[in-house]
Amino acid sequence: MSIEIKFDGPYAILTLNRPDARNALQFTMIEALSYTLDQIRASDARALIVTGAGPKAFCAGADIKELMNRSLMEQRLGAQFGQRTFDKLARLPIPSVAVLHGYAFGGGLELAMACSFRIATINARMGLPEVKLGLIPGYGGTQRLPRLIGEARALEMVMSGRTVDAIEAERWGLVNRVVADGDPAELGKAFMADFVGYSRCASQFAREAVLRGAETTLDQGLEIEADLSTLAYQTADSVEGMRAFIEKRSPEFKDA
Repeated sequence: MSIEIKFDGPYAILTLNRPDARNALQFTMIEALSYTLDQIRASDARALIVTGAGPKAFCAGADIKELMNRSLMEQRLGAQFGQRTFDKLARLPIPSVAVLHGYAFGGGLELAMACSFRIATINARMGLPEVKLGLIPGYGGTQRLPRLIGEARALEMVMSGRTVDAIEAERWGLVNRVVADGDPAELGKAFMADFVGYSRCASQFAREAVLRGAETTLDQGLEIEADLSTLAYQTADSVEGMRAFIEKRSPEFKDA
């Protein structure tokens, strides 16, 4: 299968599995990804790790051969479906991390940007090279990239098609951390270990406050924060967390 999903304790591990094609995204893969994200949402997983099979690439982008000789409507519907699918990933109630190694180009980088976090091995290379083909990114790259690294740097990458390495990507805020080379799933689990031990309710409220607040004004964002903070106090986990603090013990969260 070109999209593989494995559940390992609190982790869902999603692997793009076309190593011979550097995990290039076919339309059937995006359909499978959409279905798999629904499975993950319905599962008990507390974090998602997204990886690419093989040593050469996380994902080298779209399968260019599939993009040829399509009608105007086919192109638009394809872009919209890809955007909706990546938005499913961005809006999962659990945190996600893309583990980048080798190439993360075009649709591959757009997929990674839809994750909550990105980590990269030192050999990772990232870019949106569509302009070199007379195209522009179509799966959210022109929108998510400036929100991550700022308008000027995003324009530089999108309009020149230039590639950035892991060190520059970390300095720009495109990736959270540069990590030593290793098994991508294990690297992802090590990074996400800091996120899976807390109340899923609190984690979801925190994520929602940040994401919704980023799309509005500060005053409106503060209202969102006040509402979600108030809801957090109503959970059994908040009672357990505060009681455990007073009793000087580790809390036992029930996600309720």
